[in-house]
Amino acid sequence: MALRQELETQGSWLFRYRSFLPLIILFIGLAVFIETNWNRSISECNVYYELFCLLISIFGLSIRIYTVGFTPKNTSGRNTKAGQVADELNTTGIYSIVRNPLYLGNFFMWLGLALLTESIWFIVSFVLFYWIYYERIIFAEEQFLERKFGDYYIRWTERVPPFIPNFSLFKSNQLRFSIRKVLLKEKNGLFAIFLIFTVFDISAEVMNNHLHFNNVFIIGCIVTMLLYVVLKIIKRNKGFSLEINK
Repeated sequence: MALRQELETQGSWLFRYRSFLPLIILFIGLAVFIETNWNRSISECNVYYELFCLLISIFGLSIRIYTVGFTPKNTSGRNTKAGQVADELNTTGIYSIVRNPLYLGNFFMWLGLALLTESIWFIVSFVLFYWIYYERIIFAEEQFLERKFGDYYIRWTERVPPFIPNFSLFKSNQLRFSIRKVLLKEKNGLFAIFLIFTVFDISAEVMNNHLHFNNVFIIGCIVTMLLYVVLKIIKRNKGFSLEINK
């Protein structure tokens, strides 16, 4: 098999399971975090650093929220049984300055967690893993989009960078922001951020026989969990009607 085909095959497989494979990194990160904080006293500085890491992850989620809120149906979606879906090509808004804003958002969401470990080798390893991991996914997606949209897609890729935004290229969004779409699609990410940070914090405290839990993490986890449950119930009952744009 040619290298081009091999990369596309790997990328398609990683794309299909991209929501599950990073869990391996999550468990490794938890082990590193506990090891780093073993027999370590809690200080005010540590708490501020934890909040800084949380803000990095929330910044990544905000990129995803902005992206998802302005995208039309059947684009920028999550996993589907059929694989990748794209009824049209997004070229305005955030897609006018960077080709993969969702993966950029994912990077910062996971970077906040990696920084929380305070382990240089783990942070560097995470960045390298993320680059190799998503490089293949992006390659497979670009092959799919090039076959579907042809020269129009190629001209867009020649102008817009893949990962580092070029803000001078910004074009206004053609759609209005959809709160409904954001709440339905990104509620998982918001709850996951606070849940993971809370689990990390409680695990380290318990292992060190401390009870100095980060209340911001715990309260945030409870609030986002309730929001998640309420939205799941509303969605199941098909009573969600906060759509702003059509």
